[in-house]
Amino acid sequence: MPDLPRNAESDQIVQDAAVIQQELASELKYRLAKVPERATEDDWLVAICMVVRRRMVTALLATQQRQRAQPAKKVYYLSMEFLVGRSLVSNLLSLGMLDAARMAMSNMGLDLERIADREHDAALGNGGLGRLAACFVESLSTLGLPGMGCGIKYDYGLFRQEFDGASQVERADFWDGDHSPWVIERADESCIVNLYGHVEEHHALDGAYRPTWVPGATLLGIPNDMPIIGFGGRTANLLRLYSARASEVLDMGVFNAGDYVRAVQHQISTETISKVLYPSDEPSQGRELRLIQEYFLTACALHDILREFSDSGLPIEDLPKRAAIQLNDTHPTLVIAELMRLLVDHYHLLWDVAWSVTQATCSYTNHTLLPEALERWPVELLTRVLPRHMQIIYEINSRMLEVARQRWGDDDARVAAVSLIEEGPTRHVRMAHLAIVGSHSINGVAQLHTELIKQSLVPHFYELMPERFNNKTNGITPRRWLAQANPELSALFDETLGPEWVVDLERLRGLARHVDDSALVQRLARIKRANKERLARYVHGTMGLVIDPASLYDVQIKRIHEYKRQLLHILHVIHLYLRLVDHGHDIAPRTHLFAGKAAPGYAAAKRIIHLIRSVARTINSDPRCRGRLSVVFLPDYKVTLAERIIPAADVSEQISTAGTEASGTGNMKLALNGALTVGTLDGANIEIRDCVGPENFYAFGLLAEQVGAMRRDGSYRPSDCVAASPALREVLATLVDGRFESDRGMYVPLRDELLHRDHYFHLADFDAYADVHGAIADDFKDERTWHRKALHCMTHLGHFSSDRTVREYARDIWKLAHA
Repeated sequence: MPDLPRNAESDQIVQDAAVIQQELASELKYRLAKVPERATEDDWLVAICMVVRRRMVTALLATQQRQRAQPAKKVYYLSMEFLVGRSLVSNLLSLGMLDAARMAMSNMGLDLERIADREHDAALGNGGLGRLAACFVESLSTLGLPGMGCGIKYDYGLFRQEFDGASQVERADFWDGDHSPWVIERADESCIVNLYGHVEEHHALDGAYRPTWVPGATLLGIPNDMPIIGFGGRTANLLRLYSARASEVLDMGVFNAGDYVRAVQHQISTETISKVLYPSDEPSQGRELRLIQEYFLTACALHDILREFSDSGLPIEDLPKRAAIQLNDTHPTLVIAELMRLLVDHYHLLWDVAWSVTQATCSYTNHTLLPEALERWPVELLTRVLPRHMQIIYEINSRMLEVARQRWGDDDARVAAVSLIEEGPTRHVRMAHLAIVGSHSINGVAQLHTELIKQSLVPHFYELMPERFNNKTNGITPRRWLAQANPELSALFDETLGPEWVVDLERLRGLARHVDDSALVQRLARIKRANKERLARYVHGTMGLVIDPASLYDVQIKRIHEYKRQLLHILHVIHLYLRLVDHGHDIAPRTHLFAGKAAPGYAAAKRIIHLIRSVARTINSDPRCRGRLSVVFLPDYKVTLAERIIPAADVSEQISTAGTEASGTGNMKLALNGALTVGTLDGANIEIRDCVGPENFYAFGLLAEQVGAMRRDGSYRPSDCVAASPALREVLATLVDGRFESDRGMYVPLRDELLHRDHYFHLADFDAYADVHGAIADDFKDERTWHRKALHCMTHLGHFSSDRTVREYARDIWKLAHA
């Protein structure tokens, strides 16, 4: 669309604002029965959301009508997480309504940003996996591709993170999804989901095996639709979220006998399935609930997929012509067994035909290189919960082992390596193996990650079926993570490049001609300073801490895990503190910002949080550090908090042990917003460095092959690192001398793990990490050069758009039209 003259554009905004004002008044009056004088900010939030929803529903119905008129293949993106965050500002931006909505509310004496801040983050995800899924469904709509996200409508998110002193405390995170203006319940499209029971053996007249699953429990899956509008407002696809309900709400026999509580017990236990995201899997009941959650998602999604396919009139053998099912990690892998069950037991396809259909329909994205993170379900549990599916998995495995024996003969070790069943005192089903054998495509999410999948994680599968493995490097949506999160920088890009960059991130290359433009670099510096001041006000308002916007903001925001090495970061902070207060060295002013949640049962991660907050308390209260060093751990990390932090970051910490991070997307978000990266050569860091140039990337540490070699030969001795580094010895001593915690035993487990095992090579990389931070401190002193580097990096980051990633999936894996 050609740019309108400024006066015409302004006139249109005024006209649109007047319409929005009328609609706001109508929503307030007829939906909420309120007059403006009596309306609360939450009332106004509902009103503006419903005004926006009208336009989204119009786009959704038009999209569905176009898709019915021209039937085409559609992708169904199955994920246990969709971390969409808040939706109001994002939807206004995509619909081109943001300026008009702001004016309309201002005319009514209201502040749009203040009202929008009342919206809850949709608590449908945990971290990077869910945020990636949210980016992908938004990109599908922006690109006009037919697709649907399929997930669970959790009542409660992972948890709300609070603190008792330095200790993480988990509170319920209820996001009020039942009343969300973006969620439309579709009770008329509910489906039945069966569990437990047994399998009865039957044969048809022709001798064919026709087993019957007799379920022991039945529940309903209720779809709830959240329209996802693409940028420009033309296409809206669905994020379909399923909630669980009892098939019979009240047991009247028990009720009439007088036991009122037990009469509704089935409803209570059934609805637990969609109650909370990822219960703790330590107790057996928690594991069982998580397994049921995963099957519930796959059964509901497949019901919708086959219902939509039935409208095509095509034979079931043609399912791959109309449907592509993408498994976002192993959590939805049971869709393979469920699809086989339906094709064989209900459609009565021959096994080989059904297997061909299943493989051609399904594809699998791997997101982890950590063996302990690959899902495994006890055979006993799977047999009890899903008896027919376990039979099917055994049959798939039998045929897989036959293929392996044909290739490798009596090499039992190789054959066992590709078995779907892991033998041992407790036998387990390897869900990643089921996902691999049941899919026509297996992809990693960064070039290094994909190579490590092929060479280290499942090399025997790669040997058997190399043509199925491919790479799709992750990306992020520039609409959310730049246009929305950093509007001042977005406006600069609009003026410099034209507005089209937001749907074509490769246009950022046009910034290259401005790298030496002093005026533009100075403006970039002012934008960064304003973002830092905004974050400083937020930190002061929420935590009472004063941080200096002139200092270097060194940011590490992500899930707390040993492999992500927040521990290495805080050890270096301790090193800086000791240099400053014990040795009298001057250091460049720095503010270290952390945010992230530790899983409730992950003791080591929670202890790392405790250490960070204890170090922060000591440093922030020490007058010798004032103006030089401060540490902040911001509580309850989520999408909205990330949107506050990322535009303000100077340095992006991407310091996972080489060979452990699949890709990362925080590295992309931070770099796109002008933070320079300090990182190991891990995940997508490598591709970022290749794009921006080694001179603009602060690389350090061991390489993945070095880490792998030392793990294999057992040659790594952490004590050698300590012996060679006086600074390291000094830092480790503070963990147990009471300097940061009066309970001297609090951090002994952390120190002992580092000294005697150090599985993630913190000590091996410590000195190199300290050295590279010395270079960062020196470079940051030259403000113009620093921001020029940041601009250069942004110029070369167009590759990391989720639009590019989704196009590659659509072209290479899903085979969608218009890819």
